[in-house]
Amino acid sequence: MTMTRLDLFIARMVSQRACLDHAIAATAHMAGPVFELGLGNGRTYHHMRARISGRDIYVFERAIAAHPDSTPPDDRVILGDVRETLVAALDRFGATASLIHADLGGHNLEKNDRFAKAISPLVEPLLAPGGLMVSSDRMYFAGLVEQPLPEGAIEGRCFLYRREA
Repeated sequence: MTMTRLDLFIARMVSQRACLDHAIAATAHMAGPVFELGLGNGRTYHHMRARISGRDIYVFERAIAAHPDSTPPDDRVILGDVRETLVAALDRFGATASLIHADLGGHNLEKNDRFAKAISPLVEPLLAPGGLMVSSDRMYFAGLVEQPLPEGAIEGRCFLYRREA
């Protein structure tokens, strides 16, 4: 049976929640910041904010247009093109991020793949040893290891990567 666009959306949301919950629990012992690449309407930021304590969550976004309940404080927003702000973040934070979540793609899979290839080398050096990266698109890392998906996640709808110690 062919998956409809509704089926694909539901699979992505279920997978995203399963991977985020897994990554939040697996990195709970870490002190480094959490990075949300792309705020959109703020659903995943709101989810992470409700489940993460003791770690700052920084949002990388071109412009904030989220629901007011899902808008981060100004001092946790890094505005601009992610290809530029990730480079600046390395100078500011170094390899300290305990968790990075990216949901930056659109409906064009080829364009998403090109973008993932472009930002992968910018994301990778920000992740602390033992840290996890959750992405809605396949990423291309030289030193991060793709992890098996947690229960409830659907293959191809979310990806999970770890920086080994």
